[in-house]
Amino acid sequence: MTKKVTKIGVLCSGGDSPGMNAAIRAVVRTGIYHGLEVYGVMRGYSGMVEDDIVKMESRSVANIIQRGGTILKTARCKEFYTPEGRQIAYNNLKKKGINGLVVLGGDGSFKGAQTFSNEFDIPCIGLPGTIDKDIAGTEFTIGFDTAVNTAVEAIDKIRDTADAHDRLFIIEVMGRDAGYIALHSGIATGAENILIPEKKTDIDRVIKSLQEKEKRKKLVNLIVVAEGEDGGADQLAKTIKEKVPGLETRVCILGHIQRGGSPTCMDRLIASRMGYHAVECLIEGRHNVFVGIVNNRINYIPLNEAVKKKQRISDEWMDIVRILST
Repeated sequence: MTKKVTKIGVLCSGGDSPGMNAAIRAVVRTGIYHGLEVYGVMRGYSGMVEDDIVKMESRSVANIIQRGGTILKTARCKEFYTPEGRQIAYNNLKKKGINGLVVLGGDGSFKGAQTFSNEFDIPCIGLPGTIDKDIAGTEFTIGFDTAVNTAVEAIDKIRDTADAHDRLFIIEVMGRDAGYIALHSGIATGAENILIPEKKTDIDRVIKSLQEKEKRKKLVNLIVVAEGEDGGADQLAKTIKEKVPGLETRVCILGHIQRGGSPTCMDRLIASRMGYHAVECLIEGRHNVFVGIVNNRINYIPLNEAVKKKQRISDEWMDIVRILST
């Protein structure tokens, strides 16, 4: 028989993403509405191991929905990788009577939650908080919309100076293992080439494309590249300078600017909706699932599917890139 959840903890793990505060707010207020005690775990799994856990009230999450980052802080915890570390974390939760967890993060955070829940008697519900949008089973992740809009705004500004000087700009966006930010921001800004980790780059095709455009006197070009794609922007610039020496080339790495800032309306809505349903999951007795959205419907996906599978970029998107950039 499923134990009734009475006290729940909420934590953020891994990289931060805009909208995490909105999700925390939703978890806290939904939990309190249902008569649960809600605790905030500071710095992710580190806070569980170090017993840095604070009780939260409705006012604890006032005036945070518009803020980027996370009021609970986030971190990666080496101790939690060990059985001994997880045992300490469990003891700290038990001491406070916490018998349910909501974990905001990506697939690494979900893997930790799944392992912990399998070892002990605490159900874990995941919320996909990652700017990379690389978790299978959901069309949205908390933070992606803000990150990609930040990238679009920056690339639009770079195009202005590229146009003024007839230059090629290679713009590196975040995405060590996933190319969604590069793909979406590149299409939205009219980039001539978009390079992502999921698709092997045909560098000869890129060079040929630039040479043809040079012959047509199309000297303003933008290439958007994900950071994890074969050396990133710097390596690509080096190769292009060797092959097309007459092309004036500049590199711009957007970096962590994409993680920060006030979340968009979309991210606030997604985070609020997911946070609400995470608490409903715990009350209903669900275990080891994360809350996703597919076709605008809430979807509950086993954590192990998020860990094993990656969101796949369809060939249709790559056809769109190829055709619209000619």
